[in-house]
Amino acid sequence: MHDYDLLVVGSANADLVIGVERRPAAGETVLGSDLAVHPGGKGANQAVAAARLGARTALLARVGDDAHGRLLLDSQRAAGVDPAGVLVGGAPTGVALITVDPSGDNSIVVSPGANGRLTPKDVRAAAGLVRSARVVSAQLEIPLETVVEAVRRLADGSRFVLNPSPPRELPPELLEACDPLIVNEHEAKVILGGDGVGDDPEDWARALLARGPRSVVVTLGAEGALVASADGAAVRVPSVKVDAVDTTGAGDAFTAALAWRLGAGASLAEAATYAARVGAVAVTRRGAQESYPTADEVEAV
Repeated sequence: MHDYDLLVVGSANADLVIGVERRPAAGETVLGSDLAVHPGGKGANQAVAAARLGARTALLARVGDDAHGRLLLDSQRAAGVDPAGVLVGGAPTGVALITVDPSGDNSIVVSPGANGRLTPKDVRAAAGLVRSARVVSAQLEIPLETVVEAVRRLADGSRFVLNPSPPRELPPELLEACDPLIVNEHEAKVILGGDGVGDDPEDWARALLARGPRSVVVTLGAEGALVASADGAAVRVPSVKVDAVDTTGAGDAFTAALAWRLGAGASLAEAATYAARVGAVAVTRRGAQESYPTADEVEAV
């Protein structure tokens, strides 16, 4: 019996968001909207998204002993996430500086802060928490060696899901644990080495599978997603057409929903189809965590 449907091992940031008419060019200053501060970070986002859908969720992360850290802890508790694994102190809470243009597209710069102090030692100390989860999800806004340690602590039969954002070269031990590896076009090309990769998502999926993951999901924005596993053909999952106002955190909602549904026994294509609906609701609302839907709201799509 697992205590949690999903454990997220990852980052927790305060999102500092400004709306802009267009992104500035080098050396240029543009005026933006009033500054808005929201709880964010890819790890904290995924935990909130899963809990809103009804998953028994816990978060293993680190925040600072400051106002931003308290904002993040309050947000986790309000969503129903168990924050017992959230460590406090060691550095200021991480911050993401986000600009959002009128189409809803965003650009993000992250100052990791306390996220960079989440260490393999912290994961070893929380080994019981890691082993208690049916699915463990991670990203790369925390040290790579910390993510690798989480893989080493998985319980037999648990599933590991990785969104390698921001992307970097990944060791075989980590790639071989992924089921699935979830990437967008940019992340796929970085992991595959960039030049000579081509423009066909099916080719990216095949090349990624050859690196060791048990399954791969390639997210394609308005074109939906592509799912592929080593023992089956690639399958396209259509997007849900909506009027997007803010894409901030939508990928985290997709990942959390997919990970939860996989743990509940859905096939990869079924889980991705559900996750696409969750992401579609999220982009119709501003912000990250506050945009995430409940299960009932997803069913209404």
